[in-house]
Amino acid sequence: MDPESDTLPSPGPGRAAWGYRAVTWSVVCAALGYLVFSLWSGWRDVATAAGQVGLGGFAIALTMSLVNYGLRFVRWQTYLSAMGHAVPWRPSLRIYLSGFALTTTPGKAGETIRGVMLKRRGVPYPVSFAAFFSERLSDLLAVVLLALLGLALYPPAGAVVTAGAVLVVTGLLLLGSARSAEWIGRHFDGSSRAGVALRHLLTVLRQARQCHAPRVLSVATALSVLAWGAEAWAFHLVLEWMNVEMPLTSAVFVYAVAMLGGALSFMPGGLGGAEAIMVAMLVWLGVGAPEAVAATVIIRAATLWFAVLIGIGAAALRDS
Repeated sequence: MDPESDTLPSPGPGRAAWGYRAVTWSVVCAALGYLVFSLWSGWRDVATAAGQVGLGGFAIALTMSLVNYGLRFVRWQTYLSAMGHAVPWRPSLRIYLSGFALTTTPGKAGETIRGVMLKRRGVPYPVSFAAFFSERLSDLLAVVLLALLGLALYPPAGAVVTAGAVLVVTGLLLLGSARSAEWIGRHFDGSSRAGVALRHLLTVLRQARQCHAPRVLSVATALSVLAWGAEAWAFHLVLEWMNVEMPLTSAVFVYAVAMLGGALSFMPGGLGGAEAIMVAMLVWLGVGAPEAVAATVIIRAATLWFAVLIGIGAAALRDS
């Protein structure tokens, strides 16, 4: 293992505490935002639309979210194995789910807390950081691919999809040109802050390259598309239960673009951005405002906030 592996900065207790404070404020801001949405469109109508989904429908949406988390965990294990640090699935699952507790931090950066937990099991920080980077890149690729299914339905979304595609290509090029970056690093002042940061980045990139070998990349991409497709399908079902007629491809497109827009906003968990985009696109496609708000609130509760609750529960469990 690279001798620099233990010199990488880690998400220590201070950052974790900051992350949990961010989650608390995210919950408060989200609750206020959803209240404003509901009042804007008529809270009685929103409540009626939500009632059409019922507990059974909500349970199905939660199940689709569990499918999403499960597939992403398999991808996580695939990345760790590709970098030569396979972790037994039981403790690894607890660690992976614990990261969801901090998923409402900007760019999901709080999820790097997994690195601290994995370090105790002999996994160096560059490996966990590389897995985190690879996850974000794979998620971005998946939602871009899903958004392409219905781009013709809403041309203004082309800018968001294009921005996402550019980020994916940039990430892949960064990995592909890592050797050139290493050459630059060898000729850079290693004692300066910029030099130290570059050395850390190169260490992570060397590990992340192993997660993007053709076989691993193809498996990870398939898992990512299926994972996010499961939540998009749940969104489609929610709309159906509200008697909103919308083709599956349109629902998948709306969900994918909303997730992409939220990610590009770098707001905590995409809060505000994802919801606003989802409601706006649904209304533009002819869905009534109350139904659009209700569908958005339900699917975000069943995906984002369900993940946060699971993460908090997993973090409270004793490591074994």
